[in-house]
Amino acid sequence: MTVGRAGRHLRAASVAVVGAMASVAVMAASSPITSTAKSASPVATGTPAVSAVPSAASASASASASASTSTSTSVAPRDLPPSAALRAPLGDKPGLAPLTVTVLEPHLARDGRMPEVRYVGFEAGAVLTRVLGAGWRAPGQELEFRALDGFVSRIPVERFAQHRAWLVTARADGRAFEVDNHLQGERQVPLGPYYLVWDNRASKALQAEGGALWPYQVTTVRVGPSSMRALLPGDLAATYAGAADLARTHCLSCHRVRGYGGDKMPLDLDVVVKGYDAATWRRWLLEPAAVRPGTTMPALAEGMPAAERAAIAQRLYDYLRALPPGTPAR
Repeated sequence: MTVGRAGRHLRAASVAVVGAMASVAVMAASSPITSTAKSASPVATGTPAVSAVPSAASASASASASASTSTSTSVAPRDLPPSAALRAPLGDKPGLAPLTVTVLEPHLARDGRMPEVRYVGFEAGAVLTRVLGAGWRAPGQELEFRALDGFVSRIPVERFAQHRAWLVTARADGRAFEVDNHLQGERQVPLGPYYLVWDNRASKALQAEGGALWPYQVTTVRVGPSSMRALLPGDLAATYAGAADLARTHCLSCHRVRGYGGDKMPLDLDVVVKGYDAATWRRWLLEPAAVRPGTTMPALAEGMPAAERAAIAQRLYDYLRALPPGTPAR
């Protein structure tokens, strides 16, 4: 999710971890949560759209399936090889061919409009198969993309069957592989070594979702069981599966729920939320800059209608307040 955070979301590799941990101390003492958006992606042709706000029924079914059918075990993180290594043959398998893709870049969004940007990279599925083996596509699993600054994106493998994705390494126009992140007030943010982008030009749902599942500065990836089991203890799936999926999408790249999530701003939201009433919580998520001028936290789901954004904020609040205390096994 997107919640308020003090301090900048540093992405430079040399200072990211130190900056993130320093911010944690500030946040724990004086402010609510925060999160980061990540986004970019090419043309979708005949790709089924996925709703940015899952229905309770579909999310509950997905959560139940993940909890009951997934038999995978977490694989140790695998380093993504340099792009030159991906282009080279591997045994009897040919190298991967670089592609040029056109995307709507969410980090450059202004007034609800995203400009087109052309990137060069590789089909994400081919890279993942080369790094993780073909087993990564088994249903009920989750891919974890980890960035240099502690940002973590956990993405269900099923999403890669629904939308095309690429791991890009450069801009096609030869300009610096960086972005001015308008939503967070950051300039010249490095995107490499890898930036995961989705085919969003023909998908209104992906455009509305923004950059929540578009990690940049990605260095490692691993596959493991779905996080929904940890996020929905007991019998909460029947009521809160959709809200848990929203938390995974919008919050857990930087923050945590019951000890599960990212390392960039590792506050446990289920603990932090207990100190806020619903109105204050919603304002932090929807208008972080109004609550704390100068914050780099992006507003929650800014590409969606105002009423839908407010509903998401409330669903997150209700879900987090309903969670029992405790930290699940990792």
